[in-house]
Amino acid sequence: MSERSNPLGDYVRARRELVTPEQAGIPVLGVRRVPGLRREEVAMLAGISADYYLRLEQGRDRNPSVQVLESLARVLRLDDAATAYLLSLAAAEPRRRRRRRPRKESVPPGVAQLVTTLALPAYVEGRYLDVLAANALATALSPRLVPGANRLRDAFLDPAEQALYPEWESAGAGMVAGFRASVGTDTDDPRFIELVGELSLASPRFSRLWARHDVNACEGEPKRIDHPQLGVLRLNRERLGVGGGRTLVIYHPDPGSDDAEKLTLLAAATQPSQDREPSRPSPVTVPRR
Repeated sequence: MSERSNPLGDYVRARRELVTPEQAGIPVLGVRRVPGLRREEVAMLAGISADYYLRLEQGRDRNPSVQVLESLARVLRLDDAATAYLLSLAAAEPRRRRRRRPRKESVPPGVAQLVTTLALPAYVEGRYLDVLAANALATALSPRLVPGANRLRDAFLDPAEQALYPEWESAGAGMVAGFRASVGTDTDDPRFIELVGELSLASPRFSRLWARHDVNACEGEPKRIDHPQLGVLRLNRERLGVGGGRTLVIYHPDPGSDDAEKLTLLAAATQPSQDREPSRPSPVTVPRR
């Protein structure tokens, strides 16, 4: 984090611009030249002076109290995850760290073995959504789920990956919010700087979503995946921390559902046989009903 960086100010400014006067209970009179709330309106609603809020947003005051931050969280309509993120930004401000060398993430052997033995699509991702390990069924679900790939880069730069998600707009927004939550205040890592810089230049949608400063823990919510051979599957997704900022992601269908039957077909197609290469699953045929 450089001396000129201002993550706390950037965050409250971004969130201020997303709150409408109507949401804050402020009458709208005439034409407003700024999106969202004005600085003085946020200050008034939070019970602090406009000058103090200005210094906070500009990074000239980096030591706000918890009470001030909680008041701002209320005015900015932050949920629990976003409020925790706001508090973490303030706590991280006094620390000035030298830029570090990129950290190579790896998967503990026991976790890697577990992934291969699971009869469900499963993979391990790192803090920056790099795929660190994946089983054959996960790769059959999405060919981009292979070690060395990056979930964020594929989601925003690969049309084939985007086509897997019927609700791509919300899926992309959720992925960016989850990425920000995963990184937290650890923004001096060269891997983070490289990835955000690349995607901000290559994807206008990523750039817009990143500027919102949304934070989401990406809890296990059902996902709809439009597989090119199986059609649409509705799968539950569980995210389990395995230490070191790494996450084990597992997809599973509701028992007895059509989705479970489709996943069974996909699993059968990934099994190696003597007449085909193990790394290339055979075509899947879904029975007509």
